[in-house]
Order: sequence, then structure tokens, then C-alpha cells
Amino acid sequence: MQQTTNNDSLRYPIGRFVPKESYTFDELQTLISKIEALPARLRTVVNALTPKELNTPYREGGWTLRQVIHHLADSHLNAYIRLKWSLTESTPTIKAYDEKLWAETPETREDPEVSLRMIEALHIRWVKLLRALRPEDFEKGYIHPDTGKFVSLGRQVALYAWHGDHHLAHLRLVAQHVPAP
Repeated sequence: MQQTTNNDSLRYPIGRFVPKESYTFDELQTLISKIEALPARLRTVVNALTPKELNTPYREGGWTLRQVIHHLADSHLNAYIRLKWSLTESTPTIKAYDEKLWAETPETREDPEVSLRMIEALHIRWVKLLRALRPEDFEKGYIHPDTGKFVSLGRQVALYAWHGDHHLAHLRLVAQHVPAP
């Protein structure tokens, strides 16, 4: 993981995602375990948040903690769909989405409980699928339309293991009273 600069310390409290060239099957299993553990870790933090903290941005110009939780559900659902496309189509070009606009749709101002439940159910299904894959399946992937680059499923697993930790760190920037999950 690359170190953060002072300017990035709030935006990237655990550092920016820096992918490896490739991942061993054992490394991927460890990363899948991180994805599997996220819902429980997230629930621990969210259950300790106050209503005021839920409505507090983690940095100036950033999302509220409520929006971060809803974003996790949106983002991880998109990751799961991209996984399914990659397994059922030949190197598909996926559909990108504007995460900033998604974080501002009306339901993101609502109770994050529904997104927590969605994350819990989604991660059960996502992890079951990931655990069923063979090593060669992680070499499959998709083309991201914003970059035109190929993203392997191995890299995607690493990205979303990081993504969960990244946003848990955002929640903890505001809720420093909550013990690390």
C-alpha cells in the first residue's frame, strides 16, 4: 500500500489502492476473507454511530457517513454484477456509473439499515461465488469503459477488499470513539 500525503490523509486514510501485477490463489483467498468479514465489521461501527455522526461528512466536501454506507451497498452490488458478467461473457465491457450522483439520490438520506442488510446478504452470495472459483477463473475479467483497460477478477477482489477497509476508515474518522472492528 502506498503512503498517503497530508492532502490525501482524509480522502485516503489507509492509502490509495495500489494493485499488484498478479495475485496467487492463496492471496486471493485471504482477500476474499476480508470481503467476507466486511458486513460484520461495518455493522459494529454503524451500530455505535449517533444520528449526528451519521449526518456528518468524513471530510470537508465529502459524503456523510450515511452516504458512505449507502455507497458501499451500491458499489459492492456493481462489483458483484461485474463478476457475474465476467464469468458468463467473454471479456465484457461493463457499464460504469457515476458514484457521486448515486450518493445523492433521495434514498441515501434514509436510514442506512436497508443498505447494511443488503451488504450482509450480498456478501454471503458474493463470497460463496468467489470461493467456488478455480484459480484460472480469476484471470477472467472485464473492460472498464472509463479507462479502456482490462480488469482481472483477481484485481477486482483486491480492490474490493481494500474498498471495504477504505470506507470503514472514513467512518472511523468521525466516530473515533468506536473501537476498531
